[in-house]
Amino acid sequence: MPFQKLLYFAAGLGLLYLSHRTYGWPGVAAVAGGLTMWLLLHFNRFMAVLRRASERPIGHVGSAVMLNVKLKPGATLMHVMAITRSLGERLSDEGAQPEIYRWRDNGDSTVTAEFQNGKLARWKLERPDPEAAPASGGAADPGTGGPTS
Repeated sequence: MPFQKLLYFAAGLGLLYLSHRTYGWPGVAAVAGGLTMWLLLHFNRFMAVLRRASERPIGHVGSAVMLNVKLKPGATLMHVMAITRSLGERLSDEGAQPEIYRWRDNGDSTVTAEFQNGKLARWKLERPDPEAAPASGGAADPGTGGPTS
């Protein structure tokens, strides 16, 4: 268990102890209610992120370039799932470190993210070669030219 998680637990116990010393059992009830509300808010956010992610295909993102811009080192997988609104396509084995996930957009651009101990360590944007696409596909679609939004 990481040190930070133990620190949260110790802070909660410390608040309960101080509330009992200062206000007695009514203080413990108030702090316990506040801690319960805090846990419920985090649980509610977690469930909302998973509900939104379940409505989209695995590993799909609206724009890989925009995802690349929004990523920051140290972000959790849940935070990245909230940004992408989808589960990432898992590339690493179950339980292996680092965990590697990939998101792909409609233009075949991909973002591959590495999570070390649950935190985003590295990510890489890969875009398809624009000159290789017409050579392999034949005639280009006239509706695909111009800027995209």
